[in-house]
Amino acid sequence: MVVPKRGTSISKKLIRKNIWKRKGYWVALKAFSLAKSLSTGNSKSIFVHQTKINM
Repeated sequence: MVVPKRGTSISKKLIRKNIWKRKGYWVALKAFSLAKSLSTGNSKSIFVHQTKINM
């Protein structure tokens, strides 16, 4: 019975998987940084109109 050969090596598959994970890490880091700057009011890239609520 003929068995197909494995297309890519296990090490190559792990390298690709780690690259994919690293991209997600940097996107999450940027999102966290943006959220932090928005919460402190130091954002220079997004302008948020803030209104004061009188209570």
